[in-house]
Amino acid sequence: MSFALPEPIESLPPLLTAPPWRDRGRVKPVRLRLDPVRPAESVQWLPGERENFLASPFHQFGAGVAALPALLEQAKQAPAAVIGLLQPFEAPVLPWLMNYWFVHRPEQRVAAWAWLDRHPHAAAGDLVPRSLGSSHADRRRAELGVRALVDGGHGDTVRGVARSHGPAAAAGLETMLATDPLQWLPAKLPSVPAWEEPALIPPVRLRDKSRVLPAEVLTDLAMVLALGVTDHYPGLAPTAAMLEPADLAEFGWALFKLWQANGADAKQLWVLEALGMVGDDETARRLTPRILSWPGEGGHARAVTGLEVLAQIGTEVALLQLSAIVQRSRYKGLKVAAEQTMTRVAGRLGLSSEQLADRLVPDFGLAAEGGLVLDYGPRRFTVGFDERLTPYVQDTAGKRLRALPKPGVRDDASLAPEAFQRFAALKKDVRTVAAVQVSRLERAMVAGWRWSVADFRLFVVQHPLLWHVAKRLVWGVYDGDGALVGTVRVAEDRTLADVHDERVEPAAGTTVGVAHPLHLGATGPGWVEVFADYQILQPFAQLTREVFELGANEAAGPDLLRFHGRTVPTGKVLGLERRGWRRASPMDGGVQSEIEVPVGDGRIFSLTLSPGIAVGAVDLFPEQTLGSGSLGGAVLGRLDPVTTSEILRDLTSLTA
Repeated sequence: MSFALPEPIESLPPLLTAPPWRDRGRVKPVRLRLDPVRPAESVQWLPGERENFLASPFHQFGAGVAALPALLEQAKQAPAAVIGLLQPFEAPVLPWLMNYWFVHRPEQRVAAWAWLDRHPHAAAGDLVPRSLGSSHADRRRAELGVRALVDGGHGDTVRGVARSHGPAAAAGLETMLATDPLQWLPAKLPSVPAWEEPALIPPVRLRDKSRVLPAEVLTDLAMVLALGVTDHYPGLAPTAAMLEPADLAEFGWALFKLWQANGADAKQLWVLEALGMVGDDETARRLTPRILSWPGEGGHARAVTGLEVLAQIGTEVALLQLSAIVQRSRYKGLKVAAEQTMTRVAGRLGLSSEQLADRLVPDFGLAAEGGLVLDYGPRRFTVGFDERLTPYVQDTAGKRLRALPKPGVRDDASLAPEAFQRFAALKKDVRTVAAVQVSRLERAMVAGWRWSVADFRLFVVQHPLLWHVAKRLVWGVYDGDGALVGTVRVAEDRTLADVHDERVEPAAGTTVGVAHPLHLGATGPGWVEVFADYQILQPFAQLTREVFELGANEAAGPDLLRFHGRTVPTGKVLGLERRGWRRASPMDGGVQSEIEVPVGDGRIFSLTLSPGIAVGAVDLFPEQTLGSGSLGGAVLGRLDPVTTSEILRDLTSLTA
């Protein structure tokens, strides 16, 4: 890539040419010991708000401040679900909570500002003392809220609160407001990776791509990033706004590689965290393999930070990578942390983790009907997908080809190579997504996930990629109590048909899910015949899936002894991780002596192993002798039939 000349240094903003950290006479903030004045619990309804609240699930806790504990508990995981309902309320924790969302949560910023703007006295009572306090991190965050209140027309209220704390507080507030926030720096500056070879750091263009930053200011750009991460530095946003985003992302990645090459000093962890602020889709793709491998290298904490980076990048690609880590991680701790991060991201958006995953499935530019035309000029080919979402090509006569032909001399010199490359890229991109989505739908069958009828149509039936799998499965329709009321398949015209090929419209209030064979009952043989007649291949075993049940004595007791004493290769035990099992936490000596699987409602089914799996040396003990299985002492018959069948199926396969 060629770049224009460097931008003349004198035309750059002072933050990069004469940054405040080069000036030894730094501005010192006013530090006072003031007690925040937090509001009492109260509620003031605007027209229509009380009615909206009574229509929400939280009305069961009361119609006023009695509901606050439930609302605030929900806010920890799903702020989007309650931030609107919290608008009429005041409470001791709300000013700081709303200010946190205003400063750190772009998706909640508008609603958080609405609360601050509506309750300026309550907000200022908490934020003004903090903005003049001794904690630098709190002071920085509070200052941003105070400045927003002043800029939003509440200057008199803010100054009145400061005066109530005495002349020193009033003077300190005026000093703070009069000082350029870019001049406030922490007592100790963060450490920045050093580089000797300029070639190690890629050029960074201005946003209009006309010039690049001079090499001599790149160290200061790194400091802006460091302060943005460690100190909420307000200089990061305007600096990033003047630079080409893709180049800034590459700059961040170059710093990250330097940091890793130099031993990944924990004092410079901000380098990894900065990727969340400046990273892009390519950053997310590059980072994911490292996150997956770090726990095996003793880097669990670093991997968890990486999860937060993906969440902060927040693009569909980044969140898809996060979802893939949930599916692919071999390490229990990372898998759980990824699930929690997904839940938190979904909560911010007012969704469940499964609903978020539905919205992250890429369509790869496929047409609405799920196909893609590759135009070679005089020749055209159509892309289709098999039961495993593997793409293939057909010619205009509908004949399936072993491979897409390479462009020939008679093909269009521009169109044909472009189409050929597009199909190559499609195969590469779909490979990972396909494995994740097929696995996710199988897990949906086992775990009993349900879609509303509207979401099922929008995110499954009408999705250009997923519909290729959806039409190869039998779906159950369930009433409001979760009871099966019918089974359907997705026909070629994307309508729903029953086992007799009659069109079906699910009733209002019903939900849809992948039907487990235990749900099919008497319709099972009929569906087998239908799929055989239409030559429909399934992406995973559904109609042919073996089902199992506990014996009467097993169901009445706390221990599963059916597989006790069986010896199996350790590799086969590890293979259960692809089925959702995970190794338990290591005991003394770093040996994992159990393998376990979540069974819902926070419960775990575990199976003992002897001698166990050595952490970091899984081949140390090549074989495992199975012990008893248990549900934490509970009677095994308390498991639902589908979960029971799946556990027995997995263990039967393990010992086969």
